[in-house]
Amino acid sequence: MEALTHTNQEIATAPRLERGLSLGSATALNMIDMIGVGPFITIPLIIGAMGGPQAMIGWIFGAVFALADGMVWAELGASMPGAGGSYRYLREIYGPNRLGKLLSFLFIWQLSFSAPLSIASGCIGLAHYASFLWPSLQKTYFSHDLTVALPLLGALKATVSVRAETFLAIATVAIAVWLLYRRIVAVGTISKFLWVGVLGTLAWIIFAGITHFDARKALDFPPDAFTLSPEFFMGLGAASLIATYDYWGYYNVCFLGEEVRDPVRTIPRALIYSIVAVASIYIVMNISILGVLPWRELAGSAQSESRMYVISVFMQRIYGDTAAAVVTVLIMFTAFASVFSLLLGYSRVPYAAATDGNYFRAFARVHPKLHFPNVSLLALGLVAALCCFLRLADIIAALVVIRIMVQFLVQTVGLLYLRRTRPDFPRPFRMWLYPAPALFAIGGFLYVLISRKDFLKEIRYGTVIVIVGVAIYLWRAWNTGDWPFATAEKRGVPSRG
Repeated sequence: MEALTHTNQEIATAPRLERGLSLGSATALNMIDMIGVGPFITIPLIIGAMGGPQAMIGWIFGAVFALADGMVWAELGASMPGAGGSYRYLREIYGPNRLGKLLSFLFIWQLSFSAPLSIASGCIGLAHYASFLWPSLQKTYFSHDLTVALPLLGALKATVSVRAETFLAIATVAIAVWLLYRRIVAVGTISKFLWVGVLGTLAWIIFAGITHFDARKALDFPPDAFTLSPEFFMGLGAASLIATYDYWGYYNVCFLGEEVRDPVRTIPRALIYSIVAVASIYIVMNISILGVLPWRELAGSAQSESRMYVISVFMQRIYGDTAAAVVTVLIMFTAFASVFSLLLGYSRVPYAAATDGNYFRAFARVHPKLHFPNVSLLALGLVAALCCFLRLADIIAALVVIRIMVQFLVQTVGLLYLRRTRPDFPRPFRMWLYPAPALFAIGGFLYVLISRKDFLKEIRYGTVIVIVGVAIYLWRAWNTGDWPFATAEKRGVPSRG
């Protein structure tokens, strides 16, 4: 247990993080985190889920949903602008020596699974697009379905595979770690460079689609497109899960709160600016693609290898093979930018927990010269590399469900609880139209969780993670005397004697 605690003196004398991120750098990091490779590989999946161009409703719903939840993050981020994001918020909202101790631990516990999954999804997507240029990367050396039967919960299933592109995905993680192994000011400069490349790629795709737009293809709705049937809402639920994955990342700046200049103003602005900008880009880009590639062709490719590089096919159809090769390289660049941003943000969370004594001591270390949490960065990169052996579709579904169950729902409810129980709590930024955005976010999260076929599959993963995490926490708390086994003295309650 000594490895999980350290003295206040060690924390006080350790090197601190540096506030080096401006509003421009923070917004750029958020945007490249959000965009990544997601929208370039999930278009056929969303079209297939809703069965027509009405799938744009999923993108619009996702945008409104992201903005509503972004308001939650903006208020909490401005109120508690330190490293760690949700870890810090949950701990403060529910009490650092009460339930907040457990919930913040559960957040770190689930992050041990969801953060590497998120990073690996970008690396695998990058490798998928690379297979358009080098088809030999699609060669499979090994594949095996793993099944674990659990009492009451049912079976947990996952597919582990080794393809030629798996090694490219792992190399992507390694390069991102190497680039992040430097001062935060230099990282901010790199993020702006990546941001310019991402916007340039999107601008070319949108320009190509608009200049070759065919309204008959874009508006070719099937007869029952807007019939409000159970199938419609089931399809919207599946599309919304994918759109949720594609929009996520707007909160990345909150994990870097201790390294942001003027965080009270910068964090809410970076959140709102990035969500509005990316939502506009996504909606225009997808409409322009639907005006070039018939939706039936896109839906038909949802289960084929061509789904992996639909934008390459899109550009090949318009300009030919050379343009397709160029856009493929640019999308690989965009995917790498997202991996870079994800690794940067998530590496600060175990650091924040370790400085509180709620995680392994080594994760509290800060590089003595470069002033960043180097152990946390290296550990996260290693686990993300291992996740590259999983299937992308499984990663996306498991990631979204686990994160909603253990983090987003608890955090959004927590903001409502904090408003009611601590009205005097500092709130430099207040949610617009409170409490409507928070209530909409809660409803949207629940809808995404249960309004899909086979929704219990991923919920089982989340349930197992929660059960195991609670068991580990209680075992540690029993041995260390933490909540709920803490004495009155340790809880900070005066004794009656």
